Amino acid sequence: MEHTLHTIIDAALYAADPFNAVKNILRRSGNLLHCGDTRYPLDEIERVLVIGFGKGSAPMAHAVHSLLADQITSGMVIVKYGHTLPAETDVSPITVVEAGHPVPDKNGVRHTHYLINLLANTRPTDLVIALISGGGSALLVQPVAGISLADLQSLTDRLLKAGAPITAINTVRKHLSQVKGGKLAKLTHPARTISLILSDVGGDPLDIIASGPTAPDSGTFADAITALEKYGVWDDAPSAIIEYLRDGAHGLHPETPKPGNPIFERVQNQIIANNRIALDAAAAAAQKHGFAVTVHPDFVEGDIHTVAQWVATHVRQLREKVDANGHPAAFLFGGEPTVTLHGDGLGGRNQELALATAQKIAGVPNVRVACFATDGNDGPTDAAGAIISGETIANAAARGLDAAVFLQNNDSYHFFEASGELLKTGATNTNVNDIVAVLVW
Repeated sequence: MEHTLHTIIDAALYAADPFNAVKNILRRSGNLLHCGDTRYPLDEIERVLVIGFGKGSAPMAHAVHSLLADQITSGMVIVKYGHTLPAETDVSPITVVEAGHPVPDKNGVRHTHYLINLLANTRPTDLVIALISGGGSALLVQPVAGISLADLQSLTDRLLKAGAPITAINTVRKHLSQVKGGKLAKLTHPARTISLILSDVGGDPLDIIASGPTAPDSGTFADAITALEKYGVWDDAPSAIIEYLRDGAHGLHPETPKPGNPIFERVQNQIIANNRIALDAAAAAAQKHGFAVTVHPDFVEGDIHTVAQWVATHVRQLREKVDANGHPAAFLFGGEPTVTLHGDGLGGRNQELALATAQKIAGVPNVRVACFATDGNDGPTDAAGAIISGETIANAAARGLDAAVFLQNNDSYHFFEASGELLKTGATNTNVNDIVAVLVW
């Protein structure tokens, strides 16, 4: 059964592969470039500039280069440390550089400054291809005047520890940035711009993915303040950020570009892969292995422990059905639940979800549950997640491991390291949120 589960995981990751996703939507026929149903005559374009930011932007750049190597004038993509291309892969004149994620660092600021300069003096005869994927919010970083990198780092760290979802975090980020929330489109204007977007947000909201750099922004300064208040971060936020957001809410700073702004008239925002595409591929693989598959239709968010109880309920319901009809069954869903930190252990939301679920399905026979991050990095760890069973808790207890203690300390990584149940895929260079696969036989 372990082999079957890994086959299902591999199918999901292959479907979300950034190189394949770009090639599926971007095609070239001689001097015509096709992006979906839109055509771009290359003989009318003087310069092609390629920019990118996110965990998947390096293989996306490779795909674009494979189509347009003879047309590309220059470019740069910013990736998370360790998410570059193999040394033998040449994408020149595009440069692949690295920076910090999820907390931005000085390299992110330096590389973003280069991208801003690259887009200076764009012309109507230019084509900008923007490669956007999960993690782009942290990697594309240029704070507004008066806000320091240290301020952003402190605020990001506090929001993450408070368990704020990405929608709330990016609502704040957009209003503290010179390039997020549609402001990158202001820099690319009046060039034609193709934004190829690998979605890591449920529902694929263009203004939230990577903080919506090339999309109209629906949020406001007031929304950013509300988000900080909701997650208990406002009172302890850096004073410069509080002052800037307050001034913005009173109209002293310009709002982010809104729908109808002419800077978006020549921008094509195109989703190329998302969580659902990966889920459907995983479901197809499970069906090929003889499982009756149910895919939950909604993107699952919320507190880890609430989600764990919900997963456990489905496990027990499947157990009853399989016992009744003898047919193996699978339940799949995608999402991004949140962890509130209480301890100082090591782990990520998928490992924490797996451990909390393991407690609730203890003793249930013939079940496997894989909880994994599609980028291969669950939290600040080298694991994508974990694979558990109904025997996980009992087997761990026999080794002297108390799951409750590890959970209380947010130390799921060391629990699963000791139990041998960590799931390690390595960096996948994609990011379409998390997937949970439940198999019962």
